[in-house]
Amino acid sequence: MKSFNVPVQYRSPLVTAIKQKRKAEDKMKKDFRPTVLELGSLKVILARHFGFCYGVENAIEIAFRAVEENPGKRVFLLSEMIHNPGVNADLQALGVKFIMDTGGQLLMDWDDLNSNDIVIIPAFGTTLEMEAKLRLKGIEPSRYETTCPFVEKVWNRAEKIGKDGYTIVIHGKPKHEETRATFSHSMANTPSVVVKDMEETHHLAKFMTGELPAEQFYSDFKGQFSEGFDVTKDFNRIGVVNQTTMLASETQAISDYLKQVILNHNNATADNAATYFADTRDTLCYATNDNQSAVQGMLEEPADLALVIGGYNSSNTSHLVELCEEHLPTYYIKDDACLLSEKVISHFNFHQHIEEVTEGYIPAKRPLSIMITSGASCPDALVERVIERLAMLTGNESEMEKVSKEWLG
Repeated sequence: MKSFNVPVQYRSPLVTAIKQKRKAEDKMKKDFRPTVLELGSLKVILARHFGFCYGVENAIEIAFRAVEENPGKRVFLLSEMIHNPGVNADLQALGVKFIMDTGGQLLMDWDDLNSNDIVIIPAFGTTLEMEAKLRLKGIEPSRYETTCPFVEKVWNRAEKIGKDGYTIVIHGKPKHEETRATFSHSMANTPSVVVKDMEETHHLAKFMTGELPAEQFYSDFKGQFSEGFDVTKDFNRIGVVNQTTMLASETQAISDYLKQVILNHNNATADNAATYFADTRDTLCYATNDNQSAVQGMLEEPADLALVIGGYNSSNTSHLVELCEEHLPTYYIKDDACLLSEKVISHFNFHQHIEEVTEGYIPAKRPLSIMITSGASCPDALVERVIERLAMLTGNESEMEKVSKEWLG
C-alpha cells in the first residue's frame, strides 16, 4: 500500500515500531489479538489496528501540499478535512480557513470566494451540487480533492447498481458530511433513501411491504429521500451501501434484513435473489472493518477500563466506544490532556453529546490493565502521549522508558 508524506508531528516512533512488527508477523492481517505492553504495575492492552487509515493519510498529505504549493494565495477547506481537532487546528495555523461547518452551514460569505482561491475538498467528499457551485466560481474542486478512495468506491458501486435499476438504501447518519455526499452522488443515478440504524430500517421495511401507507413515508423520512421518490415502485429492487465509518456489523445486519424482507414480499428464493436485491458487501471500508475487529480481539483480554482516543465528532471513533462500553468502563477522550490526574478524567459522552468530568476513573488496585484504541483520524503521536501520561500518573515512567527502548532497539 502506498506510503504518504505525513508531517512528523503526527508520527510516533514507538507506535510505528509496534505496527511494523505486527505487520511483519501477520501480513494477511488475520491476527486481531492486541499488543500488550507491560509497564510495571500498569498493563497497556493496545488494539491490533488503530489510528490513521489510508484515506486520512492521503487527505493530510494533499492538504499540506496545497498550502505549500500556493504561497500568497488564500487556501480554504470546504469543511473539516477529517474529524480531528489537532490536525484541523494545525491547518488553520497555516492560514487555512473553513468555508462551512460539519453540518453544512456557511462560516463566511460565499460571494467572497473567487477564482484565485484554493479550495480543498475534505476526506468525506462533497455533494455534486457543491462541486457545481465551486466550478461556477472558477474553482476546480478536483485540484485538491482529498476524498477517501473507499468513499469513492461506495459512490461507484451505488452508481453501477443504480444504473442496473436498483434503488439505493444508504446506511448512514443523515447529517454527516460523508452521508450527504454519498446521497448526492447516489440520487444522481437512481432513487435513494437514508436510514440511520436498524430501528429506522424496520420502519422503512413497513413501507416496502405496504404495511404502512405510502403517503406516511414522505413525512417519516423527510429529508432522507431523493426528489421524486415513488414508494409504490422504487422499493421493487434495492441495494444497500453505507457511510464507511458506520459499524460494519450493523450495515451487514441491515443489508441481510432488507434482503429477507424484499425476498419474502416477492415470494422469491435465494436462486433469484439478484432480481430484487443487489450484493454490495464490497463497499465496506477495510479500515472500519479492521479497527472494529481489532477492538473485538482486544476485548477478549481482561481489563479494568478502556480509553478510546479521537475527535468528538468522529463517527468511526464513536462506534469503537460503543463496542468497548458494552464490556467495561470506557472513556472517550480527544488527547492526553483529558487525563487531568490519576483520579480525574475529562471525556465525551457521545450519547448525550456533552463533555463530562469523572472522578475515580482509575481503580486503586494494582496491577492495573487499561485498553487503548483510537479512531481513523487520530495521530499515532497522540496514542503514545496517552500511554506516557498513564505511565506517569501510575508511577511507571521508568518502565515506560524501558519498554520504549526495547521496541525501538
